[in-house]
Amino acid sequence: MGEGIAAPAFREAAPRGLCTDCGVSRMENPKACGTACQFIKPHYPRLETAVHGRARDPSRPDELHFGPFRQMLRASLKPPQPGAQWTGITTRLAEKLLEAGAVTAVLTMAPDPDDKWKPVPVLVTKPEAMAACRGMRMGYAPLLALLEPAAAAGHKRIAVIGIPCQVYALRALEAQLGLDALYVIGTPCSDNTTTENFHRFLELLSDAPETITYLEFRADYHVELRFADGRKREIPFLQLPISQLPSDFFPLTCRSCVDYTNVLADITVGYMGGQGEQWLLVRNERGEELLRLLGDEITTAAPGTAGKRASAVKGFLENTRRAAGGLPLRRMPDWLRPIIGWLMPRIGPRGLEFARARVEMKAVESVLHLERAEPAKMRNMIPDHVWALVAPYGLKKTPESSDQPSAR
Repeated sequence: MGEGIAAPAFREAAPRGLCTDCGVSRMENPKACGTACQFIKPHYPRLETAVHGRARDPSRPDELHFGPFRQMLRASLKPPQPGAQWTGITTRLAEKLLEAGAVTAVLTMAPDPDDKWKPVPVLVTKPEAMAACRGMRMGYAPLLALLEPAAAAGHKRIAVIGIPCQVYALRALEAQLGLDALYVIGTPCSDNTTTENFHRFLELLSDAPETITYLEFRADYHVELRFADGRKREIPFLQLPISQLPSDFFPLTCRSCVDYTNVLADITVGYMGGQGEQWLLVRNERGEELLRLLGDEITTAAPGTAGKRASAVKGFLENTRRAAGGLPLRRMPDWLRPIIGWLMPRIGPRGLEFARARVEMKAVESVLHLERAEPAKMRNMIPDHVWALVAPYGLKKTPESSDQPSAR
């Protein structure tokens, strides 16, 4: 893959039920999944305390939604990194760590040589090699299986760029890894799917899907496409061909995930609260150290917020229930969709209110899908803070879903 970047081979994945193939089942001890997997019996308060020094505090603004943080910022690199999904903060942080010698390796994703949309776990040891890792890829890839080849190569100071299910397992295993330093750069994640499914989605968006070079779901209720010839296209969410996707396009794992904002990362780099810029949640002392690495390369400001989320979340709940396990579709006449698509960026929740709405939608989705498909797992998989988020929408604990008595 070039100097300073390697893609080691892995064992076959062990068969699992709810699984996003984070890589633990491919390691020497696949039974570690039993204590590391967020889809078995997650314990967020314990791990939040271990990583950040405290669990989320509902009395602090937005921690119930986003988890513990010290700073929350709207940010962008100046100038943006070429080929980045947004401005390139995530990969630039990793470059800076390598340049400073704070780490000797970064565990992250690069595109498959034969498919630019397919993620391949790679071990990066040179700052300049991080440029090959910029951009978004869709699919599952066993990132944490890199921990063993990294250890075998003598790397004791590493950084990991991961999505929430990978980061949860990493933190659950961290004490056993014998590392001298670990930096965790997290990105939010909502709904993943297989790379093959993603290609089917691209085929619905363009007659020439092979020419699409960039896709992003933006906080202004549009999907942005870029093409090899330089063209750009923006599609309102309501006009996406969701009804043409199979009902299982997103697996139950993603539809029951309770950690949209990657709460166990040192720093979360996303976009939901950025209003056209990136959105940073600096969660602990190590996260502040990461932010300082960027120096005057980054501009920051306080996030904004506008609109009200309640009606949007209620509508999502009703549509999710109506879908009965399929993809939630809004029922409205085709002639009305362009009008609503025009109104949503102007009167719908924006900035932090958009981020709060999306987190509450994910919480609602997790409860409803587990209640329908895996009710026995609700007791272990749904933490208290998620029940607190869905309570205003009439979803309550029951004796079957919790050790606590029913609140109905």
